[in-house]
Amino acid sequence: MKKESIMSFVKSYFFITLGLAINVFGWVAFLIPAEIVGGGVSGLATIIFYITEFPIGFSVLIANSILVLLAIKILGAKFGLSSIFGIITVSVFFLFMPEIITTQIVKDNRLLSALIGGGLAGVGIGMAFINGGNSGGTDIIALIINKYKNISPGKIILYIDILIIASSYFISYDTETVVYGYVVMGVFAYTLDLMLDGAKQSYQLTVISKKSDEIAEQITQNVGRGVTLLKGTGWYSKSDVDVLIVIIRKHDKPKVFKILAQTDKDAFISEAKVSAVFGIGFDKIKL
Repeated sequence: MKKESIMSFVKSYFFITLGLAINVFGWVAFLIPAEIVGGGVSGLATIIFYITEFPIGFSVLIANSILVLLAIKILGAKFGLSSIFGIITVSVFFLFMPEIITTQIVKDNRLLSALIGGGLAGVGIGMAFINGGNSGGTDIIALIINKYKNISPGKIILYIDILIIASSYFISYDTETVVYGYVVMGVFAYTLDLMLDGAKQSYQLTVISKKSDEIAEQITQNVGRGVTLLKGTGWYSKSDVDVLIVIIRKHDKPKVFKILAQTDKDAFISEAKVSAVFGIGFDKIKL
């Protein structure tokens, strides 16, 4: 294994671990002390903890282990190292972090606890997803159901989370507990989407310019992005034009627009946001 591959491997698992730690911290420091139930296997384990005081870490590990075995039997799924690593890591954090965090950070403010806890959970899971990790859970159930029913996994996960949070009503027969649980679900989903979109946010620029060669050369040399040159015809002018297609990350935009402004102020430029880009210099397709 090359040195670069080893460093990439270590970096990925470092951020997966850090992300899962942030996720569990959101639960242990904010949601659980405020007796708020979120979605997923962690939410189900929290309900079990409130009723029986059975450690959340063990519940998460047992539930995820059963789900993985079911997935292997029903789907023939081959779970990678990152999936098993994520399941074990989350369980260990849930077992030992409550021993470290013994005081309630936010007291007598369940709304603030829901907002902060849900936000931290979203950031943590988002960080794990970006680096190829996950924490198991309801996504496995969604894949199993999707095999037999034509329902999108996203909808299945949403329905499961709604059911888990709604069942928290029977812990204390308190409607506020359910409401705060849905607040957590909304904040978590919004934060997770923000993390994933922000990390993969890319743009496709279409540039029509008489100085296309110079622009393409500068983008390639100074920004490090590939440029595709297409030959076109201006319908109004009936003249041949060069059309440049450039795919860039969000952080590349200032450099590219500086090049365009300095090279050809009369260039025609269109910008379109793309949700994901796969290929050299961007993301790899993960099955």
